Formats: sequence, C-alpha cells, structure tokens
Amino acid sequence: MQLWRYNGSPLFTKEEIVKHRNSRQDAIREIIRGKSIKTQRALVDELKAMGFNCTQATVSRDISDMGLRKLPEGVYVLSEDLHLQRMLSEFVNEVMRAENLLLVKCNPGTASGVAAAIDAAGLAHALGSVSGDDTVLVVVESSSYAIQLKAIIEKLVNGA
Repeated sequence: MQLWRYNGSPLFTKEEIVKHRNSRQDAIREIIRGKSIKTQRALVDELKAMGFNCTQATVSRDISDMGLRKLPEGVYVLSEDLHLQRMLSEFVNEVMRAENLLLVKCNPGTASGVAAAIDAAGLAHALGSVSGDDTVLVVVESSSYAIQLKAIIEKLVNGA
C-alpha cells in the first residue's frame, strides 16, 4: 500500500485523500448554493468554518475541477446550476411544499425538461422527480430538507 502526504499532514492512502477531496467538494457545492461567494478567500474561510483545513491553492484546483463559473455580478455558481437556473427562471411559475414533497408548477409542455434539469443538477437531498405536462413532483429526504430545497429553487426561479 502506497502512502501520500496531504497538506503536510501524516501519510494517507490515496483512497483517503480522494474521499477527503470529494467531501470538501460536496461542502463547496453546499456553500455555493447557499451563499453569495465572490472570492476564493471567502470560500476558504467558509470551508474552514465547516472544519476543512485547506489553502487557497487547493480551493483554486477544486474550482477548476468542479467547473465553477463566475456570474457577471462576480458570484461563483456551479456550472450545472446555470442550466437549472435558465430552465427554472424561464419555465417555472410556482413552487409549493407539502412535507417532504415539492410541487413545481411549469408552463404547459415544459415539466419534463425542468424535471431533467433538477435531476441533472444533483441537488442535495433531492431523491428524484416525476413530471407531467406542467407539473414536477420532487421527492426530498425530509421536510426540513424540502424547506431548504424550496428556497434554493425559488432563488433560481427569480434569477438571484
């Protein structure tokens, strides 16, 4: 078994390093979706607040690996969210919640595209979606996660 150094830390297996990178990138997704992050330094600070010890160089590599983009207003956004934001802002009229379910009302004939965009974005805690002609039903892990996901979807619908 080959061991590697990670940020000057004790030796780790390659699998442990990959697992740490994946969990850090999951945290970056959560931060980017929940806050307006304009600089790599701000992202490093948010990660440190979540218990990740990383440098700006590490975050820069993560930004490149994940395909993060900056909007004209200077805020980082996930590339998969750009497509989702376009779909939601153009076709969604209303978002409602019932416990752990979200009902997304769309323009007629557009629900399947909206559902595909929601599924492709890999939104945390969204288990999957079912669409009709003008309605998408999103199944979420729990009521509390449904509240969070509703806020994210509404933010994207409004183009914010």
